[in-house]
Amino acid sequence: MPARRGSAGSALHGIALSFPVALFSLGLACDIAYLRTAEIQWTNFASWAIAGALVFGGIVLAVALLACLMRMRRPGGARRLAYLVVVAAMFALGLVNAFHHARDAWSSVGTAGLALSIVTTLLALGAAWMTYSRPASWEIVR
Repeated sequence: MPARRGSAGSALHGIALSFPVALFSLGLACDIAYLRTAEIQWTNFASWAIAGALVFGGIVLAVALLACLMRMRRPGGARRLAYLVVVAAMFALGLVNAFHHARDAWSSVGTAGLALSIVTTLLALGAAWMTYSRPASWEIVR
């Protein structure tokens, strides 16, 4: 997980995590549009969206790895490890998805390309949910 709540590290982590969520979702939407229209430009859009998601996903993975290594013995270490596994799976499957989309037009999307886009989008959403849905992240003002 990111640094303390309210710190600059937490804010930067949140910004970096928002890009894979948005860009993997955009890649999925472009894959669906390509399957419906057969317009080749949709695969190009999906490829660029996935590449951008991987750039920021690498930053998120590095932060998650550092947070896990530095604070493993502290409370919440299992949560940090679970988050690291989800982010690592998101990055690895996103990389496979990028390689798959680098193929020729129709073979780049198909069933496997769409399935990879769905899984990477769900993993990105899961990582965001794991990070920002905890009740401890809400501040109560009295």
